[in-house]
Amino acid sequence: MSNDFVNLLERLIKNGVKFVIVGGFAGVVHGCTYVTQDIDICCDFSPDNLLALQEAISDLEPVHRMTPDRKKLKLSDKTCTQFKNLYLDTEKGQLDCLSFIDGLGDYSRARQESELIEVEDMKIRVLSLDALIRTKRALNRPRDKAAIMQLESIKKLKEKTS
Repeated sequence: MSNDFVNLLERLIKNGVKFVIVGGFAGVVHGCTYVTQDIDICCDFSPDNLLALQEAISDLEPVHRMTPDRKKLKLSDKTCTQFKNLYLDTEKGQLDCLSFIDGLGDYSRARQESELIEVEDMKIRVLSLDALIRTKRALNRPRDKAAIMQLESIKKLKEKTS
């Protein structure tokens, strides 16, 4: 795991951000060999949680990656309610914050379908293998199809060793 990704996750945990790792990085945590350029998290989009997220990364110059002028992240109690997703660039890498995951649901559902895993001396919530496979199927992109093949192989290996 890259030191930058570790740093991003440590910051979120230290600031009490409620999140579950989903997407490509969740696949890596489960043993996939593909490379991912960002961390995707499904998180509670309440103002308190989004403000904690902002505090966690504020010194990393976070900007909205999907806006033409790459506006700086400036959340308030009022503006937090305007977002369903946040696609951010930071000095430590890309962080995609999602309120809903196709094939699964919102943060509370993602949390129910996650497991606590120790990574780099941190205990973090990661989408379960079965839930991750379901979300990849729902997205149905070419890269997700390749990921599904690896994830299903990993699942079979785990079943054999249990």
